[in-house]
Amino acid sequence: MQLLNKSMTNPVDRPVKVVQFGEGNFLRAFVDYQVDLANEKGLFNGSVVLVKPISFGSIDNFKKQDCQYTLQLRGRVNGEPYKETRQITSVKDIVCPFVNYEDYINVAKIDTLRFVVSNTTEAGIVYHDEDKFEDKLNITFPGKLTQFLLARFEAFKGDMNKGLVMLPVELIDDNGIELHKDVLKYIDLWKLSAEFKNWVENACIFTSTLVDRIVTGWVRDDAERQAIYEELGYQDNLLDTAEPFALWVIECPKGKDISKEWPMDKAFEGKTGMNVIFTDNQKPYKQRKVRILNGAHTSFVLASFLKGNDYVNQSMADPIIRKFMDETIHGEVIPTLTLPKQDLEDFANAVVDRFNNPFIKHALLAISLNSVSKWRARCMPSFLGYVEKYGKLPEHLTFSIAALMAFYSATDLQDGVLKGKRGNDSYDIKDDEAVLKFFAENSTKDTKEFVHAYLSNTDFHGQDLTKVNGLEAKVTEYLDAIRKNGMEKALEEYFPA
Repeated sequence: MQLLNKSMTNPVDRPVKVVQFGEGNFLRAFVDYQVDLANEKGLFNGSVVLVKPISFGSIDNFKKQDCQYTLQLRGRVNGEPYKETRQITSVKDIVCPFVNYEDYINVAKIDTLRFVVSNTTEAGIVYHDEDKFEDKLNITFPGKLTQFLLARFEAFKGDMNKGLVMLPVELIDDNGIELHKDVLKYIDLWKLSAEFKNWVENACIFTSTLVDRIVTGWVRDDAERQAIYEELGYQDNLLDTAEPFALWVIECPKGKDISKEWPMDKAFEGKTGMNVIFTDNQKPYKQRKVRILNGAHTSFVLASFLKGNDYVNQSMADPIIRKFMDETIHGEVIPTLTLPKQDLEDFANAVVDRFNNPFIKHALLAISLNSVSKWRARCMPSFLGYVEKYGKLPEHLTFSIAALMAFYSATDLQDGVLKGKRGNDSYDIKDDEAVLKFFAENSTKDTKEFVHAYLSNTDFHGQDLTKVNGLEAKVTEYLDAIRKNGMEKALEEYFPA
């Protein structure tokens, strides 16, 4: 079977506008896909050069396939099965600084270059004051970016029209602001010129972004992959897969709107569940994601697991769990958020499609990791917001506390893991040492005493939750029901389908 290459895709030769630090599955299924769509619609007319930001691994597959690859989106949209297969032709080349540093630095000197995309993991945007300018490759990503920007500044003699736009997608708060700070620190550390610093400050733009798409990447099952090859009619060793949903919120500094230059919102027009949003404040969108998507996970997964389910999409097929989740999101979370209600409802409906994706087997136990801190970050703001707004307890979020306590109820602490029991089977409870020790020491106590100890633990919640009127008694009631009758009967009693 023939290997995919340019002779098969016939890509249009477009000017290089984007340099992308990271050649992994996520960026190829997210950014390069958007550029490809925008090119097709006549909105962008630009290509991408990939930069391999780490030393290990090979770029041979990219070279053999002329950087051409196939993306397949698989899942559900508006409750219906959805599949989209697309040959991505927007990537023009790939360079590896660890093989040829000059090829890498010459990318900075390309006249048409305008955008820098990066995904160097959460640990990528850091500053190390021991980094030396001459080390080149053995420095952090912000250090490498500083050198890259300097090369461009020098090549174009400080031309203010040759600045670049930074679009980091690393999953940290205010990623662009942090990247900007680190670059300025390196300029000072390496005693680079005031003129260069002024160029970075005034010719370049650092955006902060929020991204959301589950990228399943390479198809590891041989039979499934071969079936895709048969469907395609060629072999693709760069095959990438992802869910249909995609969201990119781009926060531009005031007065520096890039939406006309980077028209990816227009590229997504007509594609349900895919959206690029330009804003001067991404925080409401992050709050929406954390409280609805992540909060929904945290509020139902532990109850669902104890009821006998193992995966998210399996939970969605369970009438009680599905109803519990729907009522949590629409009745208790959305009323506490500030974005327009229709926007929140649309996002929530997309979340349900994502949870129902048959191509993603998301294990409940994987989501259960560090549930105590997750509940505080993802569910507690909605819980307290509901109490403040309505003057009563949100029943589902209150039950989620009891479900968490039931899930963590175990005494066998071995090698940093607490061993829980579901029927005759054991499961691993993974969390911080202090959390596991608390449950090992307290979960065998009388329900009322156990609940008081947990809710009053300010280390876990940042405040004493026994002060919330009626909460202690209600959690005790729910946990007693779980302990006496099991999770399934407790859910049937309080939240029948």
